[in-house]
Amino acid sequence: MIDIRFSADRPQDADVLVIPVGEGGADAGALGIAQGAMVAGAAKSARFEGKAGQSFSTFAEEDGTAVRVLLVGTGKDGFDKAGGAISAQLLTSGAKHASLKADGLSAEQAAEIAYGAKLRSWRIDTYRTQLKDHEKPSLNALTLVGAPDGTEDRWTRLDAIAEGVAFTRELVSEPANIIYPESFVERARAKMEPLGVALRVLDEPEMEKLGMNALLGVSMGSEKPGRLLALEYMGGKDGEKPIVFVGKGVTFDTGGISLKAPQGMEDMKWDMGGAGAVAGAMTAIAGRKAKANVIGICGLVENMPDGKAQRPGDVVTSMSGQTIEVINTDAEGRLVLCDALHWAQETYDPEYIVDLATLTGAMLISLGHEQAGLFSNDDGLADKLTAAGKTSGDPLWRLPLGKAYDKLLDSPIADMKKVGPRSAGSITAAQFLQRFIHDGVKWAHLDIAGMAWADKDSATAAKGATGFGVRLLDRLIADNFEG
Repeated sequence: MIDIRFSADRPQDADVLVIPVGEGGADAGALGIAQGAMVAGAAKSARFEGKAGQSFSTFAEEDGTAVRVLLVGTGKDGFDKAGGAISAQLLTSGAKHASLKADGLSAEQAAEIAYGAKLRSWRIDTYRTQLKDHEKPSLNALTLVGAPDGTEDRWTRLDAIAEGVAFTRELVSEPANIIYPESFVERARAKMEPLGVALRVLDEPEMEKLGMNALLGVSMGSEKPGRLLALEYMGGKDGEKPIVFVGKGVTFDTGGISLKAPQGMEDMKWDMGGAGAVAGAMTAIAGRKAKANVIGICGLVENMPDGKAQRPGDVVTSMSGQTIEVINTDAEGRLVLCDALHWAQETYDPEYIVDLATLTGAMLISLGHEQAGLFSNDDGLADKLTAAGKTSGDPLWRLPLGKAYDKLLDSPIADMKKVGPRSAGSITAAQFLQRFIHDGVKWAHLDIAGMAWADKDSATAAKGATGFGVRLLDRLIADNFEG
């Protein structure tokens, strides 16, 4: 990602001058360049109106030299989108160092532009060995010139969040032969131990002793052994109960014996998007030294077909002692989560617990790729999450729970079936998880199936892994749980 810098004067090596423009379009006098009238007129002719994320590029003469000028629209309050436009336009343009005119901005606005620029500059080229020069990123720095007092302090916090989003995108983007349960743990260790996060890792023998047969049942068909990873950040008051996040980490999902169709199966490398979001959120929270006690738990397995794999119709006993009839071996994430949720409550005694998972295809039918589904047993927690989603840009929509839906999981042979009927699939998945929540624990389930990956660019992310959930969880902590 690009480097964000601060300076009182424009750096001599800056090869692009970036000027933020509010809604209504460019004003010649406000541009602060000798040929401002010409640039403003050209922008108007190109229908540049200063809308959030809109951009206009041209050249102007300055001291006898041609200077590239990029106008970016901020709209009324779209400063992160303006930053995203900077990276979208300049990342592979040949420009190396952009200079942003920040003297007319507030500290918050300037930091938001830097934030959007850094988020949009992330990409993964690890395995692309034949990129042509014009396809390779060239932009490596954005300097905010004349930014007001307080900008750098605000940026320090946003930079930590951007690093968390980037880490989630990295984990979700990596292929399944690179990121699997053991390597996920080591990648998290390298990232988070320097930030003061303590790691606790359970291997399969330890989970077997604890009775985590639901989680282990998913892992049985894979040569890659499962792991339960706990990320412990205790930045709050001693003795204060932690907030616990739990993420589904199916590093690849074939469907197991209930094999998925081949078309699109390669996408199942991102079925660990919930665990990825938890890891990224913990990176952000620890990176900005949040004053809160937060635990992140990742249930990590690979779901493969094999002679040892569990079968449709099997009955497994979860760590809670409840028995589950496995109707099919796909929709396996809830088996991972139910044991992870029970262990989290037994181990950390939280008042609040939030799980995230790319859990159901039905969620895409319900909400598409616009919002994640929210289910909760507590109105207060649901309201906190909804508000955090609006503020952070990771939106949520609440869906119902109820006894009528819960009955759809009743089994004739076990305490419950793993899945209900085709209708209300996302709701019955949430009802399944609720059966593992202890009395008095405030719980929310976020089904992010439509949000972890995108097939088109957005203002602050290229197509691919989005990092959804990191900003949401960080905002939840910042707004509600820091002293």
